[in-house]
Amino acid sequence: MARVFVYGTLKKGQPNYKHMINTAKGLAKFQGRGRTVEKYPLVIAGKYNIPYMLNIPGTGHHVAGEIYLVDDQMLQFLDEFEGCPDMYQRTLMRIEVVEWEGKGGVGEARAAAEGVIECFVYSTTTYPPEWVGLPYHDSYDSSGKHGLSYVLRESR
Repeated sequence: MARVFVYGTLKKGQPNYKHMINTAKGLAKFQGRGRTVEKYPLVIAGKYNIPYMLNIPGTGHHVAGEIYLVDDQMLQFLDEFEGCPDMYQRTLMRIEVVEWEGKGGVGEARAAAEGVIECFVYSTTTYPPEWVGLPYHDSYDSSGKHGLSYVLRESR
């Protein structure tokens, strides 16, 4: 099992959340909410209004998202879904736990109590340079006030 932090369309209530609860793709168990310990630029870019966390530590905001415990099958699905390693790269990042729902062993309880855990995050180092100049967000909502609704893959 691996911990994954999602900040975009895979969160609850977002357009691709359906994949997180589709057990045919693997298992994903919601653990809680968190935010990145370091600041990162979260931008909405491209003609399909896709959220990207640019892997530029120290720039932007503490990005909010959700923490999941996923099995190997779901991790493999997420790698394919996120176009890893070309579009996004899966890296370990430190995540500050904001609200913990996960129930598990002593290690998990200790990690949650300490407030910081390591999770895999899909961020990108492969982006057009002009994306650095886009507005930075601290949290993503497809129907947010930014007015940049995500375009589902099946609608492209």
